[in-house]
Amino acid sequence: MPHIGGKLAVVIFVLTLLAFVIESQLTQYVQTTLRYRQPFFLFYLVHSAFAIIFPIHLLYLITTTKYSATSILEGLGIAISSHLSSREASSSTLRFPYAKFLRLILAMTLGITVPALLWFAAVSLAPVSDVTAIWNTNAFFAYLISVKLFKLEWESRRLFAVLLATLGVIVVVYGGSTSSGDDTPSITGSGSVSMRSFKPSAPLVGNLLTLVASFGYGLYQVLYKIYAALPSDPEVTSDILYERILDEQTDVGHYNVPNEATADHSLFPPPFGLHPNLLTSAIGLTTLILLWIPIPILNATGAETFRLPPNGITVLAIGGIALSGVVFNAGFMILLGIWGPIITSVGNLLTIVLVLTSDVIFGSGLDALTVWSLLGSGVIVVAFGVLAYDMFKTRA
Repeated sequence: MPHIGGKLAVVIFVLTLLAFVIESQLTQYVQTTLRYRQPFFLFYLVHSAFAIIFPIHLLYLITTTKYSATSILEGLGIAISSHLSSREASSSTLRFPYAKFLRLILAMTLGITVPALLWFAAVSLAPVSDVTAIWNTNAFFAYLISVKLFKLEWESRRLFAVLLATLGVIVVVYGGSTSSGDDTPSITGSGSVSMRSFKPSAPLVGNLLTLVASFGYGLYQVLYKIYAALPSDPEVTSDILYERILDEQTDVGHYNVPNEATADHSLFPPPFGLHPNLLTSAIGLTTLILLWIPIPILNATGAETFRLPPNGITVLAIGGIALSGVVFNAGFMILLGIWGPIITSVGNLLTIVLVLTSDVIFGSGLDALTVWSLLGSGVIVVAFGVLAYDMFKTRA
């Protein structure tokens, strides 16, 4: 079981939570107060920024360890080649599987793009606290998908938690869709829309989009564990839920170990977190290269008329969204390795409280607090608590 304590893990956890809250609030601020509603363009910029994660991690390793960039990259290449190549391939004939790796990156880009686009669209339609609460049910969907795909046995406590979370989602969706208030944002003296008086334009649509996005992201996490994560990744070897998957798909200890000459010059296995950060950066690079194509199409059809940010404040806010998105995704991947996916998802539920608090302070004031939002969020938190208790009891 991975070590769940440690000051560094706690610091990363806090930064990840804050980054998510900042990304959520800045995204809504840009699309409402600043009236720059370009959800796809914002998505494109934020996800393209993922490309900087791996170079930063590599630079950190070069400057803080005795290993060169060549030895680090060679070791990473060996690990990926061994993971994606057939078991029959020997270490002497092992070649980097460019075609398989490219297909993997394209599939991962698609898998993370669709939920993210739905999230970016939803955050401008529904209260950000509702969007956050519904999004955080993706761990439950991951469990449901795992049981269905791999014929795992239903566990009564986990099933109860799933049903309880579903009830919480229904409460949040119903409460958000029936909130009363003026749908027309007020204009301040500076010409901007006041966040304090802003009312979501289509809360039911936004909440439903988030629900679909949450399901999609849960599916993405399950498929990531099967096809992308290295057999030696701590989040794979420590997760009892996926032991059957590993037994059927691959052996945790299976590697085409490089010969002695290669090992002397390569850092193998790769440092913790380097492989998931490479995948994240590859997704960012793929987004940068390919996903600009829909921008002129959306502009031509009128679905999203393209326009550049009108002023420096908007540019800075978008930069904040991109930076916080990078921090959140990098931190999330690290925490998956340290704590595992379920503990990480449970911890991320604190974003519900933080976002709701920030809504009260910076947004709609006490109007952001409703019986439905408090009740629904509370039910979801209790459900995750039940799931966390079950996990700790199982691993004890």
